[in-house]
Amino acid sequence: MSRTSPHQHLPSTELSRRGLLKTAGGLTAALTLGGATVATAAHAAPATFTHPGMLHNAGDINRAKVRVAAGTDPWLSGWNRLTANSHSQSTWTNRATATIIRGGTGQNYSLLYNDIAAAYQNALRWRVGGTEANAACAARILNAWSTTLTSIGGNADRFLASGLYGWQFANACELMRGYGDFDLAAAQEMMANVFYPLNNSFLTNHNDACITNYWANWDLCNMASILAIGILNEDSAKYDQAVTYFKSGAGNGSIAHAVPYLYTDSDGYALGQWQESGRDQGHTVMGMGQMGAICEMAWNQGDDLYSYDSRRFMKAAQYVAKYNSGTDVPFTTYTWGTGQSCAQSSQTMVSSASRGQIRPVWAMLHFHYNRRISLDDKYISAMYYNLVAPEGGGGDYGSDSGGYDQLGFGTLMYAK
Repeated sequence: MSRTSPHQHLPSTELSRRGLLKTAGGLTAALTLGGATVATAAHAAPATFTHPGMLHNAGDINRAKVRVAAGTDPWLSGWNRLTANSHSQSTWTNRATATIIRGGTGQNYSLLYNDIAAAYQNALRWRVGGTEANAACAARILNAWSTTLTSIGGNADRFLASGLYGWQFANACELMRGYGDFDLAAAQEMMANVFYPLNNSFLTNHNDACITNYWANWDLCNMASILAIGILNEDSAKYDQAVTYFKSGAGNGSIAHAVPYLYTDSDGYALGQWQESGRDQGHTVMGMGQMGAICEMAWNQGDDLYSYDSRRFMKAAQYVAKYNSGTDVPFTTYTWGTGQSCAQSSQTMVSSASRGQIRPVWAMLHFHYNRRISLDDKYISAMYYNLVAPEGGGGDYGSDSGGYDQLGFGTLMYAK
């Protein structure tokens, strides 16, 4: 099956944010391709990594701190969701385990995703509220897992665990960076030795399956983990690996494969069909969170993946938000190869399964596209304000793993 869109598109014509800054220094060059000027750089990774520089930068943290202290909404409403969550309490006791299993006999991965949610939420409470008890709790959780976890096992779902919990764990660590009782070196070593090998194996071999067999989210979470490890460990090669795969990877998580078809609706809004739209809406909305995390982490290191390929991700987010807000969208038959033999399978219509499912992924996208860069994000805005705001996090959206696929609290951390 051809993966190209019915609407022909050129490679991104936009300089990276860092490229604009570096042009004067001679570190960025330009070439002409198909009549378009395309920025090129010797290395995607920053010469100096920014910290904190994953889902939240110093400005995000300071804004939340000031607005919450002043009692200003919507930040205060986001803060109240955080402090009401049982995972954010400084009395949380970790359940660090040497082997985590997702899929098959002996599943115990809920131990990890609950503890990550607790570490992240306690770290946020410390960063925004300044409470030492929350910092100490987050450090205890992260230190325990960093010195205890040695392997991730199970069936193919082990690759979901390595991806999802990899980028999330790294983000909690990034918030705790610089705290005296947090063992950053132990966390860096564990991430490189336990999570990265599985992340890399999946993106390289796809569990020995047909390259199109696995849904976009499988690639995306493992890309996000590699990117986060690259930032946490200041490892340029890993950072570059994730950014390169986002732009041109062979699997379904790279941008052109994740958004295979483009449209313009009757109101003139650009839309992009998401790769999992014919599957169900829960996983489709999950994809907004996974790709959004990649784009936000790269943004905070100076790379604008949000705008890559003429803002192809925004078109997908508009499509997904429009459909999940209750309005129909176009759909092109999606055909792909399955299993090891690449046996063909097709979806002929957008799936209504779990339509309208609420996940805390929309604040990040709305406040980027609408507030940071002043674009009309009609459908994303409607999804966020009418159905989601204020966003909670792990523990607020059910007890199964889907409620923990994203860290959340976007109203608190992204409102502008």
